[in-house]
Amino acid sequence: MEYMKAAVLTAFGDAESFEIQTVPKPVPKPDQVLVRVCATSINPVDSQTRRGDYQDLVRLPAIIGVDISGVIEAIGEAVKEFKVGDEVYYSPQIFGESGSYAQYHVADAGIVALKPANLSHVEATCFPLAGGTVWDCLVTRGNLQVGETVLIHAGAGGVGSIAIQLAKAMGAYVFATCSSKNLDFVKEIGADRAIDYKNEDYVEVIRQETNGLGVDLVLDTIGGETIQRSPAIIRPFGRLVSIVDIATPQSLLEAWGKNLTIHFVLTPQYRAKLDALTKLIERTQLRSVIDSVFSWDQVVLAHQRLERGGTRGKIVLEFAKS
Repeated sequence: MEYMKAAVLTAFGDAESFEIQTVPKPVPKPDQVLVRVCATSINPVDSQTRRGDYQDLVRLPAIIGVDISGVIEAIGEAVKEFKVGDEVYYSPQIFGESGSYAQYHVADAGIVALKPANLSHVEATCFPLAGGTVWDCLVTRGNLQVGETVLIHAGAGGVGSIAIQLAKAMGAYVFATCSSKNLDFVKEIGADRAIDYKNEDYVEVIRQETNGLGVDLVLDTIGGETIQRSPAIIRPFGRLVSIVDIATPQSLLEAWGKNLTIHFVLTPQYRAKLDALTKLIERTQLRSVIDSVFSWDQVVLAHQRLERGGTRGKIVLEFAKS
């Protein structure tokens, strides 16, 4: 049996709940690939899992993590679309399988895509979960069309920064909320109107700047009162897409009165959307936004960085130079 190093979650709790351990190296099944992980990134679902929000879905000890960019080291006998040495990126299944905080990972070939040729592994690992989520929110579920208007909450974050770029690539007019320190950055990556959420009321701004008509689509990455307040600035028959779970029922009377469509998205993994993102990345219509890079064995520091808040883009864990 061969072995590898991994950051193992040994208990639910704070960032120091990870231990660097030696564990068995996975072996691919006939329809799987074995990937040497070059980089992974930290996502909010990682910290939520670590602190115990999904205890019924996670069996300890566990290797978590849902972004991978790496190199194929072995393929199952049924895999025809990849070869050893291919550089790939993908998002592992969020629950129920071993994750990306390890030197090696096995995945079903159907969720794996060739890495964009113009990105390093550190840059590419910013996209699988966040980019795939944005694709599902704006394209698959949100049905965003050329010339429509969209509001993206938390535009400087890992999901928001990709969403702004994708919405612009799709021909939309983009409103985005952010902190005052990120106003220029959010405009730089494509927002037509950046809204300082601490000093401006996004509801009033959008009412004024759309002459009371509102936007066609809202992407909620925050939760809380945004689910309740956003329908006030969505046009009749518009759409609200949220990636945030809701602990308690909220009043959506205004959404009902406007015939709004509401989607709650937990993104599924599949290759086609990564292939679509790759085309946009290689055309330089999408770029990585990296907050910070840590060595993979500094996972505790990386989680602490995420919990301090105020991140701009993604926090990356790097395993190996490539």
